[in-house]
Amino acid sequence: MKKIIGTVIMVLVLVWVVPWSKISWGKITLQPSEVVTVTGEANLVEKNQLASFTAGVEAVNDNKDVAVDEVNRKVNDLIAAVKGFGIDDEDVQTQSISIYQSEESYFEGGTRKTRKGQWRVNNSIEITLRNIDRASELTDLLSSSGATNIYGPNFRMDEKNDAEKGLYEVAMKDAREKAESIARASGRKLGKVLSVNDGGTANTYPVYARMDMVGAGGGAPLEPGSSTVYKSMTVSFELK
Repeated sequence: MKKIIGTVIMVLVLVWVVPWSKISWGKITLQPSEVVTVTGEANLVEKNQLASFTAGVEAVNDNKDVAVDEVNRKVNDLIAAVKGFGIDDEDVQTQSISIYQSEESYFEGGTRKTRKGQWRVNNSIEITLRNIDRASELTDLLSSSGATNIYGPNFRMDEKNDAEKGLYEVAMKDAREKAESIARASGRKLGKVLSVNDGGTANTYPVYARMDMVGAGGGAPLEPGSSTVYKSMTVSFELK
């Protein structure tokens, strides 16, 4: 009799305790909680702290060695001038070097033929200026140097800037507010965070033209402007 009573009690406990409505028969698994997934966003507008320039030297000659020597000499002079301006070694970097011989077309006996032409040698360096208040001065220096191709300045934020780290909290707050609005509209309550995926960081920089388009010499006026940093994250919340 005691065994029968015990069995009955156990069955009643199972009936009331086990969430039978959430069990999928055939494969006994608890159904996942209902969720709401939203994207939280945040952005930051900040004054640019860096300016970058690209300066290149090109030489054309029938003799390859002569062209190479000319480019090497002018680039060494250019680097010396830039460092003398106050640019640190780590902020001067070789960007590209090319040495190639062009081909020329000509006609012989009514037939078009090609032959080797002059040698073209290029060498360019990238310069990072950390004191952007001197951007106009560096512009003038480069324009009066032996560089044949000059681009910049391109202003941007410092990659080491920690200000954007605070965007994570702002983006998470935005995600929670959106999820709470959805939960209220559906007559539910928001539960715990189930997952967070970082959507990455996007930077929007102003675009500047080539040096010969903005003008050189005479202390050309330059405005560093601002950049916008955009952060997003996808967050899934439990719905109760």
